[in-house]
Amino acid sequence: MSQLTTDYPPITLHRVVFYSLSRKFVQEKKDQARTPAKAQEVIYYSLAMGHHLGVIDCLKSQLECPLDGFQQWIELLPAGGQARRKLEGVQRFGEICIDSSHTHLLASALAKSMVHMSEEQKSWSEKLIGLLQSIENEPAIYLMVRRHYA
Repeated sequence: MSQLTTDYPPITLHRVVFYSLSRKFVQEKKDQARTPAKAQEVIYYSLAMGHHLGVIDCLKSQLECPLDGFQQWIELLPAGGQARRKLEGVQRFGEICIDSSHTHLLASALAKSMVHMSEEQKSWSEKLIGLLQSIENEPAIYLMVRRHYA
């Protein structure tokens, strides 16, 4: 029995997707004004943990890149650095969460490494830095970064 062979390379859809929190449950100004700051923190923390409970519809895709391109991109960050280690977690764990405690660390490493990046990698860096800036402006926002195999 002969095996079927083709001259085409296998199609791979391995990719990394950066999602951001796209909506909040506390939207109205009057409700926000009446809700104590500590209670708002609990609400936002619950939203941040929601992905563990299956609340995926609160997340919106913001940046997507092929897995091999992602790996080459993060290899340009300083070896042994915290920023690189954080992003390498996507490969190790399948997903990572980026919150306000990571913004400066990642933005600085990306900005410093841009001189070594291709145009495509620079565009990913600029997009990610913009997303990190949105977290700085609104700490309740976070990014979920997931590895997808299709």
